[in-house]
Amino acid sequence: MGRLNRGRAAQPVLALNCGSSSLKFGLYLCGDAGEELLGEGEAEEIGRQHASFWFRTGEDRHQEQTAFPDHEAALSRAFAILGERKLPVPAAIGHRFVPGGRQIREHQVLTPAVMEQLRAAAAFAPLHVPSALAVLEAAQRKVPKTPQIVCLDTAFHRTMPDLAKVYALPAGIRSLGVGRYGFHGLSLESIMAQLQPVPERVVVAHLGNGSSITAIRNSASVDTTMGLTPTGGVMMGSRCGDLDPGIVVYLMRNGFTTADELEIAFNRESGLLGVSEITSDVRDLLKVRKEDARADLALRMFCYQIRKAIAAMAGALGGIDLLVFTGGIGEHAGELRDEICQGLDFIGPYTVRVLPSREDLQIARITATLASSQFGERSLQS
Repeated sequence: MGRLNRGRAAQPVLALNCGSSSLKFGLYLCGDAGEELLGEGEAEEIGRQHASFWFRTGEDRHQEQTAFPDHEAALSRAFAILGERKLPVPAAIGHRFVPGGRQIREHQVLTPAVMEQLRAAAAFAPLHVPSALAVLEAAQRKVPKTPQIVCLDTAFHRTMPDLAKVYALPAGIRSLGVGRYGFHGLSLESIMAQLQPVPERVVVAHLGNGSSITAIRNSASVDTTMGLTPTGGVMMGSRCGDLDPGIVVYLMRNGFTTADELEIAFNRESGLLGVSEITSDVRDLLKVRKEDARADLALRMFCYQIRKAIAAMAGALGGIDLLVFTGGIGEHAGELRDEICQGLDFIGPYTVRVLPSREDLQIARITATLASSQFGERSLQS
């Protein structure tokens, strides 16, 4: 994304990144010279008894054990600590939304029409959208005059060609909005911003609790492993990834009679957790893989599926110039990166890089750009 209009003074922008039980936030000063992080923090385990909260400005880190009944309470604490530290009141707020639904495919300034589409998008990502909506609505109530910007994980993938985004399903089903939307777009945008120059053919492996592999040509998405929802693609922490559709039919005929039962099985009980029967945390699985065959199988499957997906994306691009690993696993699990790359020599020469996923910074950049026309000299109150 670009910077604020030339000559415009830097403005404080708050980036909000919601999980189903967490809220990350970062306050950035955004201007022509770039972005400066003023403070960041996170509320974790929202809605649970042992919730926690941390905040950092520079080298100063504050930690507290605080129970948050909901995301609105977590947002209130975030605003409060920004005030306690006498940081500037945000002139605009950016919100990460995993999908924007059928109609909203680009980053947007929030309007009533956009809000209506976001509410409808909950069907595409029921684990992600309700909490993000709760925070967005709470922010509107708290600072009703502050521009709210919707930053979409699906926006990066709007460049995918029809042969990659259309499913081989009847037209009546496709008319319901069933197609490949792709996710992790904010992470991918942040990776592109770190590459100067950007090679022609890039494959990005975003590996974390949610994982996806994306083929990028000339900075535009060509194909990606996630599909209609973030459940598709490679196996993940607790998500199954791609399945034979017949499995769904089989399960429906054998005791799984509701959508909620299937969703819990596919999104919360599968993946690394389901295979290992221990945990979805790669760090813990690596510690016991030599002694526990289930942990070893889960990790081998994970690496195998990612290796296959990288090869498939190389096929979509006609080769790879650069393979980027990002995300919590991609950045920190060197043993798994090496295991994934074994067997990819047939692709030909390519460079491997490890880059941080800077989703919150990207939210701030997008927010500053879209809200710049609404920035004024006024001081917004929290």
